[in-house]
Amino acid sequence: MTLAPSGTLSATAIPPSRLIPTVEHEDWLWGRGYERVAGVDEAGRGALAGPLVAAAVVLPPGREAAAELAGLRDSKLLTAPARRAFSARIRKLALGVGVAIVPAGMVDAAGLTAAGQLALCRAVAALDEVPAFLLIDAFRLRATTAPQLALIHGDARCLSIAAASVIAKVVRDDLMAGLHGDYPPYAFDQHKGYATAAHRAALAAHGPCPEHRRSYAPVREICGS
Repeated sequence: MTLAPSGTLSATAIPPSRLIPTVEHEDWLWGRGYERVAGVDEAGRGALAGPLVAAAVVLPPGREAAAELAGLRDSKLLTAPARRAFSARIRKLALGVGVAIVPAGMVDAAGLTAAGQLALCRAVAALDEVPAFLLIDAFRLRATTAPQLALIHGDARCLSIAAASVIAKVVRDDLMAGLHGDYPPYAFDQHKGYATAAHRAALAAHGPCPEHRRSYAPVREICGS
């Protein structure tokens, strides 16, 4: 691992899909007195509709967490039942879990970068206790003075970030399933707002609903707005 010029920690040459999250980074920090280390990640960044959801997870110090969460991966690499099972296990094991939701309208108004920063910062603020150190997937948080490290492919390499990715994904999937009842033509319960062929076809047929991100080019192109 090498420290990139941006201040993020660059990844190895191993493809993210083949990486197994570990507590290597947490263990190094725990050994230096940072007992409450929060992994932070978001879900829904690339979706055409629905909210952006971020989560922060503080795992207990020690390698027991790795044993309890054996098999945990980046949320994108797990099946929906596996994510839900891990989500319950993480919530039971963690010293703290914080979740933040930024609605689609705010993503449009603020822009994706600012909305992502807001979601991640709010997730950290939602923790019961202030974390001593932040491990974040890819992005540094500009609006915090907390010590932090952004890890490229962090959700594939770092256990607490992988845990946050699962919490955020499960929360967002549940929200999208709920939105299906309000906007059934779009089948949000199936694709969760991402740009599948079925979603694009529904957009073309019905136009955007209030949950669509009109600032996203595919929505503008399909809907002519």
